Amino acid sequence: MVAIILIICLALFAASYFIYSRYIAKMFKLDCETKTPAVLVNDGVDYIPTNKWYLLAQHFSAISAAGPIFGPIIAGLAFGWLPALLWIVLGNIFIGAVHDFSTLVGSVKHKAKSVAEVVKEYTGTKAYLFFISYIWLTLIYVLTAFTDITARAFVNNIAIKDSSGKVIDTVIGAGTASSSILYLSLAVVLGIILRLVEKFIKNKNTEKWFRRTVISVFIILIGVIIFAGQKMPIYLPSLSQILGTGNSILAYLEPTSTWNYAILIYCGIASVLPMWLLLQPRGFLGGAFLYVILIAGLIGILAGSSASEINLNFSAFTGFYNQNLGPLFPILFITIACGACSGFHGIVCSGTTSKQLKSECDAPLIGYGGMLLEGVIAVIALSTVMILLPTDFRSSPDTVFAVGIGKFLSMLGINMQFAISFGMLAFATFVFDTIDVTTRLGRYLVQELFGFRENKGKIISTVATLAIPALLLGTTMISPDGKPVPSYLAVWPIFGASNQLLAALSLIGLFMWIRKLNKGMIQQVIVGVPMVFMTIMTLWALALNINTWISAIGTGARTVTDPVGILSVALVILALSLIYLSIKENLKFKTTGYQ
Repeated sequence: MVAIILIICLALFAASYFIYSRYIAKMFKLDCETKTPAVLVNDGVDYIPTNKWYLLAQHFSAISAAGPIFGPIIAGLAFGWLPALLWIVLGNIFIGAVHDFSTLVGSVKHKAKSVAEVVKEYTGTKAYLFFISYIWLTLIYVLTAFTDITARAFVNNIAIKDSSGKVIDTVIGAGTASSSILYLSLAVVLGIILRLVEKFIKNKNTEKWFRRTVISVFIILIGVIIFAGQKMPIYLPSLSQILGTGNSILAYLEPTSTWNYAILIYCGIASVLPMWLLLQPRGFLGGAFLYVILIAGLIGILAGSSASEINLNFSAFTGFYNQNLGPLFPILFITIACGACSGFHGIVCSGTTSKQLKSECDAPLIGYGGMLLEGVIAVIALSTVMILLPTDFRSSPDTVFAVGIGKFLSMLGINMQFAISFGMLAFATFVFDTIDVTTRLGRYLVQELFGFRENKGKIISTVATLAIPALLLGTTMISPDGKPVPSYLAVWPIFGASNQLLAALSLIGLFMWIRKLNKGMIQQVIVGVPMVFMTIMTLWALALNINTWISAIGTGARTVTDPVGILSVALVILALSLIYLSIKENLKFKTTGYQ
C-alpha cells in the first residue's frame, strides 16, 4: 500500500510539472534569448551563470533543510498520515511550487533583486522596510535553529534495535560530524577541480564529460566518508570544559556549544567565499546525494512493499485536534512548510538562485521542479511515519527519518548501521546546505538595505547576520520541566506561522506585480488563490496564539511580556499593514490605468 501511495504521488507531481508549470511559464512570457542578471553581471563571486542541472541540484539542497523531514513527521504523528499527505501533494502543486517559481521569475525580471525589493516596487518604501527587516529576522532564526539542530545531530547517538527492542548497534553522532566535515572538504576540492577544468579544457564536449566523471567519482566518495565517519568520530568538549567551569559563565551550556560556534564560524567564512569554491560544488554534491536518497528510498519502499516487509501500519487519520499542537485547521498548514509551501524558499529563489539562472527558460525546472523534488522528500519522510507501529513513534523526527531510511535501504541488502548513518548524513546535508546559504542571504539583505558593495561591507553584513545567533545560542532559558534550553526556543511555537506568513506576504507582492502587468483573471487566480489561502491560514494560527496568550494571562500561566504573544500581535499588524498598502496601491492601478 505504501508503494501504491508513493507511485500515485509521483504521477501527480510529474503531471503537474509537464502541464501546470508550462502553463505558468507561458503566463510569465519567459524568453530564452533575454540575458539574465547572472549573465549580465557575472562577477565570479555572487553572480555566476550556471548549467540548469547543476543549479537544480544546488537549489534543491539549499531549500530542503530539515523542513521536509521535521514537518511531515510531526504532522503525520499528530493528525495521521492522510491529511499530511494531501497537503504535501496538493499544497506543493498548486501553492508551494507556484510560490517558488513566481518568486524566482519575479526576481530575475527585477535584476535578481530580493523579493523584498519586488514588494517595495509595488507596495512602497514603508512596506519594503517592514518586509526586509522581517525577512532578515526570519533568516536569523532559521540560522539559529538549524545550527543548533545540526550541533545536536553531531553529539547524539542513535541506538539500532532488533524486533525485540534489544540494542544491536549504535550510530555515533560524532561520526556524523566527521562525515559532514569530510563532505564539506570534498566540496571545496571539487570546486577547485571544476574551476581548473573550466580554465584549461576548452573543448565543450570534453569539459562536459570531465565534469560528469569527476562529480560521479565524488558522489561515490560520499559513501566512503559515511563509512569513514563512524570509524573516526570527532568529539569536541563544551566551551565550559575548554574555558574551565570555575571561571566561565558558560558552565551550564551543553556539549553542543562548541559545535554551535564552530558551525557559525564556518557559515561566516562560507558566506563570503566565491560561489564556485564552496556553495556551488557543495550544492552539486548535496543535490546529487539527495537524488541518491530519493532513488534509494523509492526503490527500498517498492522492494520492501513487494516483499511484504514495508507495511502501512500507522493511522491514516487520528482526529481534527491534537493535544500538543492544536486543531488540524490551521495548524497542519504551518507545521508542514518545506515540502508543501515555505516562505524561506522565496528568499533562496530571489537570493542565490536568481543570481545563477543562466536562462529564463531554466526557471520552470529550477523553481517549479525543485519544489516538486522537495515534495518527494516530504512524501518519503512521511512514509517513515506510515510504517511505524503505534509503540514506535516516541523518537525525535530526525531519528524517525534516519531509522526509516535505514529500513528502506536495508531492503536493498545494505547494512543497517551504514544505512542509518546514510540517513543521518542526509539529514545533516539538508541542514548544512541551508545554513551557509542562509548566512549568505542575510548578508545580501544587509548589503541591499545599506548599499554596501565593497569587501568591507560584506564582512560587516556577515558579522551582523551572525551576531544574534551567536548570542541566542550562548544563552539559555528554563523550560517548564525545569531544564535549561537554548533561548531561541522561547519563540519556537511561532516559527511555523512566521515562515508561512513570509510566503503569504511574498505572494502579495507577486500578485501586485501580476496586477500591474495587467494579466488576465486566470493568471491572477493562479497566484491570488495561494496568496489568500496562505494569508488566512497564517493569520488564523497567529490569532490562536494571541487567544491562548490572553487566556493564559488571565489565569496567571503566562505574562504580558511573553515573547510568543507579543510577536504574534506584531506579525498580525505587519500582515494587515502590507495588505492595506497593497489594496491602496491596487486602487492606484485602477485610477491611473498604468501597467
